[in-house]
Amino acid sequence: MTSLDCLDELVRWVVIATSTVAFRTALLPILILQRKQTKRISQFLPKLPHFWPPQGSGRSVLDQLKLFRKERKDIGCPSFLWVPAYFSIQISCFFLWITSIRRMSLDHHPGFDSGGALWFQNLTEIPNGLYGPLFPFLIAGLHYTNTQITFTASSVHKVDKFTELAKAYKTFLNLLTCALYFLSFQMPQGSLLYWATNLSFSIAQQSILNHPVVSAKLGLQANDSVQKEAGNPILTNINEGKLTDPSSKGRLISVHNLTPKELVALSAKYLSGGHKDKSIPLLRLALEKDPEYLQAMIILGQALYQKDQFAEAAKCLEQAASKLLDTSPTEVEEVDLLIVASQWAGVSNIRQGKTSEGITHLERVANMKEPDDPKSKAHYLDALVLYSSAIFNEGRREEAAKYLRRVVAYDPSFSELLKQCEEDDTIPTSSSSNSTSKTS
Repeated sequence: MTSLDCLDELVRWVVIATSTVAFRTALLPILILQRKQTKRISQFLPKLPHFWPPQGSGRSVLDQLKLFRKERKDIGCPSFLWVPAYFSIQISCFFLWITSIRRMSLDHHPGFDSGGALWFQNLTEIPNGLYGPLFPFLIAGLHYTNTQITFTASSVHKVDKFTELAKAYKTFLNLLTCALYFLSFQMPQGSLLYWATNLSFSIAQQSILNHPVVSAKLGLQANDSVQKEAGNPILTNINEGKLTDPSSKGRLISVHNLTPKELVALSAKYLSGGHKDKSIPLLRLALEKDPEYLQAMIILGQALYQKDQFAEAAKCLEQAASKLLDTSPTEVEEVDLLIVASQWAGVSNIRQGKTSEGITHLERVANMKEPDDPKSKAHYLDALVLYSSAIFNEGRREEAAKYLRRVVAYDPSFSELLKQCEEDDTIPTSSSSNSTSKTS
């Protein structure tokens, strides 16, 4: 056989393999866009209410889905259609491609009977002979490897709401490995060539996209670091100030030369690191420079509370709440500050034994209109939990359960607390401290 004849035999093999690579390369931009969107979805999911109405919430399935859709749009979460977007396009093209090649093989398309190489000279035949199991074994192995890489890279399946579903789907794909092995014995080798090339490309593509350098360049790198100050309702409102003077070429400057905003930013860093003793003097200095700086006032109250100085903490927080009430706040940030100030003023008074004063502050939040802003809503719901606990201990069981149902509609993790409120004679005294710790 001449070299020209050998080249002719390889033509179909090369055409199938290269066209598969070209097809998958053309879909790469869609995959990158889909992974960016699903990464954003995974970041927003913990902030969204449950898919199904929690028991006792009083919501129908339709109402809960409408609520979920509204919340998703309000916080800017991408559509969930992005999750199956790439898979839907790829699987459609896959079946179109593989059935077309299968039909060409079964119809003995010119060149298919001599367009193979190595142990599969005839692309129209199904696997047979001594080397017959090689292609089925290769495809099953590639499918299994691709499944493991895909689930390692995915960020959505790591979210609690999708964990069980993802585990079930991964188990299904793993079991499918055996089915693919036996199915491959019923397909012409031309189709198996495409299938093997497609799976090999998927593995190479996933490995490259998962590389830290490539992932960072494409904006796909997941941000797994948890910001220590993310749980603090006030620190998230503050942009960290620059603590060095550009004209001083990086030299340290005295804290007395910092603006109130910069002092609060520095104190926020100390608070996030657990250094309350260092943060409190900075907050007092910020208030000396600007006695009307409400954020400094509230953070100081929080810091004093964490130092068990409840009386002074309550004084700072009540002063901040009073100033905010005088202005009848309507802006999102001001409403959020009022919620937080009232919440912490309430727990500060309760910790001093001034239960009625504490309930008054918490009741102020309970009587407010439910905020639309996701961050403010989270603080609002925390305050409802604290209020429910306080009034339950005062014997107002039904009223406490009513507010807890509103909380459970967004956060099912409080379902057990609601159940105890409805059934038991006592409610865990740690409920208020647990909720408070979520915001501290």
